[in-house]
Amino acid sequence: MNLGAAEEESAQEIHLPADINWEMLDKSKFFVLGAALFSGVSGALYPAVLMKTRQQVCHSQGSCIRTAFTLVRHEGLRGLYRGFGTSLMGTIPARALYMTALEVTKSNVGSAAVSLGLTEAKAAAVANAVGGLSAAMAAQLVWTPVDVVSQRLMVQGSAGLVNASRCNYVNGFDAFRKIVRADGPKGLYRGFGISILTYAPSNAVWWASYSVAQRMVWGGIGCYVCKKDEESGNNSTTMKPDSKTIMAVQGVSAAIAGSVSALITMPLDTIKTRLQVLDAEDSSNNGKRGPSIGQTVRNLVREGGWTACYRGLGPRCASMSMSATTMITTYEFLKRLSAKNHDGFYSKS
Repeated sequence: MNLGAAEEESAQEIHLPADINWEMLDKSKFFVLGAALFSGVSGALYPAVLMKTRQQVCHSQGSCIRTAFTLVRHEGLRGLYRGFGTSLMGTIPARALYMTALEVTKSNVGSAAVSLGLTEAKAAAVANAVGGLSAAMAAQLVWTPVDVVSQRLMVQGSAGLVNASRCNYVNGFDAFRKIVRADGPKGLYRGFGISILTYAPSNAVWWASYSVAQRMVWGGIGCYVCKKDEESGNNSTTMKPDSKTIMAVQGVSAAIAGSVSALITMPLDTIKTRLQVLDAEDSSNNGKRGPSIGQTVRNLVREGGWTACYRGLGPRCASMSMSATTMITTYEFLKRLSAKNHDGFYSKS
């Protein structure tokens, strides 16, 4: 199933690389190369994630640029990568789970949807949405504990954070040990439910939006080329985009999907971060059970109204858009590097 096909109504034929499904991949190469490539992507985007997290746990709203300058002034450039080692250790197995669940689900659901009579466009959107949903749920088994530990490291020791004086973790292992000692193993899964509610729909929205956006962009390119051919007197109805054009379309589509997903799920992400960082610190120090989701929402509204739920939206949109663009282009490149057979990749749309 070609997820990058142009709109069916378009008269322009666009020859695009055929989608590589799970059965076509060399699994060992796929996971080894994937770990290396996505570790690099995570490192490049980590400062934006840290900025988003710090803004979410502050009582008052400040600009992202001011937060970044304050952090670098007090903690140096190394402060931008506080907790990165812990995050990276968890990212590799989590990403492996994510990619496996994504590709297996997309392949099976896509085939089932087509057999049920859905058009290729609808089948692609459904397969992407269900694939993203299942991938997020599988990956959260690893990502939630990593989030809890790495986010505690991200926010500790900074002026202006409500729990700055309470955090005294030496490193990721020390944070892990103290969390388990204070709350037991369940402390590592604080916010697991809200994480599922955040990332599962976020991934479903992202992958479905990506599928739709990609078709719209290719449809627009097809219409533009048809118009250009008519003006030049060229009757050719076939377009074969080069690899740069394909990557550009994938990147633009991914950025659109990332912004849409970030906007829709931002309040849930803010609540999740609060539960995993601030409320957890309060419960550890007072020996009481941490506030509920409802209490966390009330605290946010009390601090800054409903707009407080959107603190860190700028960094999150930027992070998700950049992450989506680099992730999807890297991911498509990874799949082609890992394919068992490099012949016959191009098909007519």
